[in-house]
Amino acid sequence: MADTPPEPDPPPITVVLPDGQEVTGRLQERQQVPGAWLYKVAVPAWQNTPDGRVEPSWYVVWVKAPDHVKPVPGVSYDDVPTTRLPPPPTEREILGPRRPSGWVLQKLERGRGIIHAVDCKEAPAGARVLALDKALDAAEHPGTRLCSLCGAAAELDPVLKGFEHGFGGAENGSRDPS
Repeated sequence: MADTPPEPDPPPITVVLPDGQEVTGRLQERQQVPGAWLYKVAVPAWQNTPDGRVEPSWYVVWVKAPDHVKPVPGVSYDDVPTTRLPPPPTEREILGPRRPSGWVLQKLERGRGIIHAVDCKEAPAGARVLALDKALDAAEHPGTRLCSLCGAAAELDPVLKGFEHGFGGAENGSRDPS
């Protein structure tokens, strides 16, 4: 029966200590975290045994790369276990997190109201969520205004007044000066 070969030692890496000293350690693992890479390194040290002797051991710690580690020239790190973050979806990377859809009407006295985005801090709790067409109908009611805190005004105003509102002048086909 053949013996299984021993696991290869992790590759050497230069570890930069807090006081600037450099020692050769072993790179055990790499992990990507948001905005950085962490390297799990083992640095040679000494430890006391229960019977009072001193023996060599490895101190294992995660450090930020490249601040606290340097590659050893000529050494391959291809076989080091590496965990990468999953890539973000392209549209989320460009647009950022998606806001919940819908609008709510905050009813005020004497038939007045305020239209809010569904996630606005000022939106009334438990209010019925309106689709875009219903929110636009409500916004056209005299006495109803659009919340500027949550962006309802910035998002719905161009739809209500036309996208060319604010870009007046004859060159834009408008008779209204801006």
